[in-house]
Amino acid sequence: MTTTKTPSISNPVYPVMFAIGICHLLNDALQSVIPAMFPVLEESLGLTFTQLGLIAFALNAVASVLQPVVGFLSDRKPKPYSLPIGMTSSLLGMVGLAFAPEYWMILVSVIFIGLGSAIFHPEGSRVSFMAAGSKRGLSQSIYQVGGNSGQALAPLISAFILVPLGQKGAALFVLVAAVAIFILMKISAWYKAQLEQEKLLNRKKVLISSFANLTRKQVGIALGLLLVIIFVRSFYVTNITSFYVFHLMESYGLSVQNGQLCIFLFLALGAAGTFFGGPMADRSGVKV
Repeated sequence: MTTTKTPSISNPVYPVMFAIGICHLLNDALQSVIPAMFPVLEESLGLTFTQLGLIAFALNAVASVLQPVVGFLSDRKPKPYSLPIGMTSSLLGMVGLAFAPEYWMILVSVIFIGLGSAIFHPEGSRVSFMAAGSKRGLSQSIYQVGGNSGQALAPLISAFILVPLGQKGAALFVLVAAVAIFILMKISAWYKAQLEQEKLLNRKKVLISSFANLTRKQVGIALGLLLVIIFVRSFYVTNITSFYVFHLMESYGLSVQNGQLCIFLFLALGAAGTFFGGPMADRSGVKV
């Protein structure tokens, strides 16, 4: 019994690792369309910074606050096909975002996109872990690089798609969501097969044994510190991607396109750092 399960733990499933990383890229690219649209919405609908800030708040509040809820429910009863269902929510939100004539409709559309992102991230992270085998650091870095790369596309989306085409240019990303749904259907089928073979339960036992020497208090402190670090990072990254372009335009006289290219450089370097961090973690672990 043990010998038949060991290969499934040690051997990484690279096609699934890269597929879920690509879907993370597509999901976060959809989410990045919203801050990328801010210069367009400010000009076309005359929105104030307060209204733009409420749009950013609605997106991040729904996308972030619901993630632990989805993760908790998924731990109790995994639902493999929630991945394409969540992406369908993002697709509907993208349709609304492209054609919404009023501010409140934009808010509703953003909530749909945030909901889709909240559903995707916990389940996507679980799939990444299941496919990792002995390469957990590499698998996590591929998954995270996908997300960081999707975020890095926001300035390019704004500069080369939304500024020339306007609000309706967001309709192009309905195709992106459709491609992601197709890939996630394949991943969900693999995910379901793993659950049926009880490989998920096997991985839980391995993970618990890896932290057998840690007390509950130590785990709680570690998770608390991690949450603080993630919050601080997300806070400044969100502000830079959403509003820094306006500062560059006003203070340095840059065009929207040039300002967004500066932000792209910042995000692209972050994605590169994440890519190299995963293999380093596999080699050196906590020493990094």
